[in-house]
Amino acid sequence: MRGNLFVSIARTARVLALLLVASWVAVAQTQGDITGVVTPPAANLVVIVTNQVTSKVTTATVSGDGGYSLRVHPGAYRLSVARPYRAKFDNAKTYGEHALIREDSLENVIVSEGKETKIDFAVEKIEAKPIVNIPERKPLGAAGKASVASAPQTQSDAREVRDRWRIGFPEYDRYGDKGARGRDIPFRKGRWFDPYNQSWLKGDYPIFGNEVFMILSAVSFTTTELSRTPKPSDVSSARPGSAEFFGKPEALAVNQIFQFTFELFHGDSTYKPRDWAIKISPTFSLPNYLDARETGVVNIDVRRGTNRTDTQFSLEEAFVEKKFEDVDRNFDFISARVGIQPFVSDFRGFIFSDNNLGARVFGSFNNNRYQYNAAYFAQLEKDTNSGLNRFDRRHQNVYVANIFRQDFIRKGYTIQASGLYNDDRRGRKFDRNGFLVRPALIGDVRPHAIKVGYLGVNGDGHIGRLNLTNSYYHVFGRDDQNPIAGRPVHVSSNMAAVEASVDHDYLRFRGSFFFAQGDQNPTDGKATGFDAIFDDPNFVGGQFSFWNRNGIRLTQTGVGLVQANSILPSLRSSKIEGQANFVNPGIFIYNGGVDVEVTQRLKAVFNVNYLRFHRTESLEYILFQPHIRHEIGWDYSLGVAYRPLLINNVTLTFGAATLKPGRGFRDIYTTATTDCPANLGEFCTTDNTVINPSKPLFNLFAQVKFVF
Repeated sequence: MRGNLFVSIARTARVLALLLVASWVAVAQTQGDITGVVTPPAANLVVIVTNQVTSKVTTATVSGDGGYSLRVHPGAYRLSVARPYRAKFDNAKTYGEHALIREDSLENVIVSEGKETKIDFAVEKIEAKPIVNIPERKPLGAAGKASVASAPQTQSDAREVRDRWRIGFPEYDRYGDKGARGRDIPFRKGRWFDPYNQSWLKGDYPIFGNEVFMILSAVSFTTTELSRTPKPSDVSSARPGSAEFFGKPEALAVNQIFQFTFELFHGDSTYKPRDWAIKISPTFSLPNYLDARETGVVNIDVRRGTNRTDTQFSLEEAFVEKKFEDVDRNFDFISARVGIQPFVSDFRGFIFSDNNLGARVFGSFNNNRYQYNAAYFAQLEKDTNSGLNRFDRRHQNVYVANIFRQDFIRKGYTIQASGLYNDDRRGRKFDRNGFLVRPALIGDVRPHAIKVGYLGVNGDGHIGRLNLTNSYYHVFGRDDQNPIAGRPVHVSSNMAAVEASVDHDYLRFRGSFFFAQGDQNPTDGKATGFDAIFDDPNFVGGQFSFWNRNGIRLTQTGVGLVQANSILPSLRSSKIEGQANFVNPGIFIYNGGVDVEVTQRLKAVFNVNYLRFHRTESLEYILFQPHIRHEIGWDYSLGVAYRPLLINNVTLTFGAATLKPGRGFRDIYTTATTDCPANLGEFCTTDNTVINPSKPLFNLFAQVKFVF
C-alpha cells in the first residue's frame, strides 16, 4: 500500500511539472525580448523600456560585459537609460524599420511575439551641473522654508520637486491692473502676517517633510452687555430706604477674552484623517468687569460694593490625538483624543456642551456614512465670573456615547442616537464671590449625589426644501437628597424639541417648539422636572434671546429661575458650578423667526418667543406663594451679524432683546401684599401686579471677534 502511494505521488508530481513547463513555454511564446550590448560597460547602468501605449515601464541592469535582456509583451517601446548616463544612438545606423532617434532615447522599437529584437548602442556619463539663470516659480502664500530637499535642476525641461506642497505658480493678474479696480488676482502671493492667504503658520504648508503641519492662531472676543433683570436688595442695600425685595435691576458687564492656539499634526491636511495631533490653547480673561447698581450682586460681602474687575487664566484646549488605523480604503478610521477638548453631545447642545478634561474614541465606517463617539469627562471646576476652566477637579464624571447615520430616510438628513450618564458626587463648594453653589442654598442644604442617565434621539438636516431639527430625551436615575424635596428622589422626565425652516431667496423662515417637563409634586419621592448636565442650546433664538442669554435669579433664594446660556428653568444654583435639579417647573417655548441675508456681509435675525411654565407647584412651594400662573411672557429679540471682510476673521455681532412679562412672571416678582409697598411706585403700576412698563426688562450686547 505504501509503495503504491509513493508511486501515485511521483506520477502526480511529474504531471504537475510537465504542466508548469508547458505553461511557461506558452507564456514565453506570447512575449518577446529586447536584448543587446551597451558600450562601454558601466557599473549599475539601468536600461529602461516604456510601452508607448500602456506606459508600463520595464527595467534591467546591464551585466559586467555590457549585455542586457528584457522580456516584454509585443508592442512598440521607447528605449533609454537611467541617469547619470545618457544613451548615444548612431543616426547612420538602422535600429528597425520604424525606429526613430529622439535625442537620448529610441522610439518605436517593435517587439514581436516569440521573437528577439537586438539593439546595441553606446552610452556616456553625464556630469550633472546645476542649471543657472532659470527663474524659479515660488509657491503661493507665505510658504516658509522648504521642508524636503530636492536635487539641483540639471535639465531645462525637468526639475525635481520633492516638497510637493510648495510647487510654484506664475503670478497672474487677470485684468492687468494689479488689482487696482478691486478685482481678484489668482495665485496671489501671501505674507506671514496675512491670515487671509496661504501661510505656513496656518497649516497650508508642512514644516517637516510632507506631512507635518503647524497651525498658530489667536482669537480676541470683546463683549459688552447691558441688561435689566430683577435683582434682590440685600441686608445692606446700596440705596437706603429701598424696597424689601427689589434693588436696582441694571448691570453692565464687559468681558475680554484672548485665546492663543498652537496645533501640530501629521497627515495630508485634506481628505485623509490626521495620523496624530497635539493642540494647546492658553486662554486669558483680561479683564472681566461687572458694574451692578445693587450690593450683594458682585460678591456676598456687601462691603465689596457694586462693581468687580478680575482676571483668569485657563486652558480651554490641551489634548493629544492619535489615529489607530484606517479601517478601509475610503479612509474610514478609528482615533482617540485625550486631554481638555471641546465636545457637544448633540446637534444643538441640549444636554452637554463643554470644553473639559476627558478621553474620547471616535471614528467612522461605511464610507463615512456612520460616525460615532465614546467619551469620558472628568469635569474641571469652572471660574465663577469668566466661565473658563480652573485647574482643580470637581467630583463629577460624565460619560457619553453617540452614533450618527447620514442620509437617513432621505439624502441630507442625519439621525443620531445618544446616551449620557452624569455621576455628580456630593461635595460642598463656595464660588469665588462667596456664594454657596454646591449644594444649592435652598431647602435641605446637605451635600447630595446625583446619578442619572439620558437616552435621546436627534435629527438634523433637510428633507427636500424643508430644513428640520428634532430632539427627544428621557432622563432617569436618582438624586439621593434633593434640596427642594428634602428627601431622596427617583428621577424620570422628558424633553422634546423641533425646528422647521424653509429658505426663500435670502430669507429663512423658522418655527420652533421646545418642551421640558415640570414637577407636579415637589415634596414626593419622584422628580419629574427635566434638567441637563451642561447645556448651551443654540435654539429658539440662541444667544439673541432674552430668556436664553440672561441669568434671572429668584429673589431671596439661592437659586436662579433660569441660568445664563440656558433655556431650562431648573432652579439650580449655577449652571457652571452647581448641580442639576429635577424638581423644577419645566417649560413650553413657542418660537417664530426669520433670518435675513441683507447682503453678503450683513445678516439679521428676528425672533419672537412665547414662554409658559409646564407646572408651577415647585415655584409655589419654594416661594411660599400660592396660585402662580403659567405664563412667563413674550420674548422679542433682534440680532445682527456683520462680516466686513466677507470672511469670519473679523465679525461684529449686535443683539437686543426684551421680555414682556406674563402673569406667571409677574406673580413671581410682584404681588400686591409683599412686593409693591407705597415706596415702590417707580417699579410697580397702580394695579400692583404689573412690572412698570417704563422699566422694561431688556438685554443689549455687542461682540467684536478678531481671528488670526
